[in-house]
Amino acid sequence: MIERLMRIDLIKYEALGNDYLVLDLPGPLDELVQILPLLCDRHRGLGSDGLLAFDPKAMTVRIFNPDRSEAQKSGNGLRIAAAHAVLEHRAGDRFELRTPGGPNPVHILASKGPEVTSEVDIGRPSFLAADLPARFDGEPDRVSLDTPAGRVDAMLVSVGNPHCVVFDQPVTADRVIELGPHLERHSAFPERTNVQLFEVVDREHVRVEIWERGAGYTLASGTSASAVAAACMRSGLVDDRVTIEMPGGRLDVRREVSGHLVQSGPARRVYRATLDLADFGQD
Repeated sequence: MIERLMRIDLIKYEALGNDYLVLDLPGPLDELVQILPLLCDRHRGLGSDGLLAFDPKAMTVRIFNPDRSEAQKSGNGLRIAAAHAVLEHRAGDRFELRTPGGPNPVHILASKGPEVTSEVDIGRPSFLAADLPARFDGEPDRVSLDTPAGRVDAMLVSVGNPHCVVFDQPVTADRVIELGPHLERHSAFPERTNVQLFEVVDREHVRVEIWERGAGYTLASGTSASAVAAACMRSGLVDDRVTIEMPGGRLDVRREVSGHLVQSGPARRVYRATLDLADFGQD
């Protein structure tokens, strides 16, 4: 049972329509994770795609989905954490954020009012099935997956978290909502996976729809944008700089000589909230 009169301050941010509540640590993280399904509900709670637990001293970020699961990495979450570090903790123009997926260098490009534009080094993508993990051997170019919504061909990509980039499907919200739940929980992915449908508009522009592991249909995802860019680059469909267009907006992704992917885009503070955790508890 949640103790009564336990009040906590949260700040909501959005990055291309992908929104997170941010909790500064130390704080009642376990209690918040317990109520995340209700807290993130857009009708019965504050409404959010998840929770970021930010430690301003260690500059670490933990990312929790609305279903209470913890994600290894989130590109939009990292840019939101970067904005939070600048707006609330006076971080400089260059620093590093650490997630369970590893360290991520950040460069602040602009800060105006509640909006901060930054570029984040997502790291080097991996196409090894074991890195997702997925139940395939080696580093397959494409895999075929049977689902109740039909068979699909996909590329396996890890950018610190798992992605299933699906080829040759209609790039619509309806189709990704139809396929996403089956692929997320497909037996090939023992730890589940994120899912993307994509369409190459030209060599510098790709359109994407996204189903996010633990969150469902989402307007934008930074790691999904990077995974699609990596899959398209590996397939020779795009150049080393590409704009990923998602329903929530656009992210620019470039591949460095090192092979690392760097993405740039905005994040914006939306509101502050003070809640009594007992209001979300059960007697």
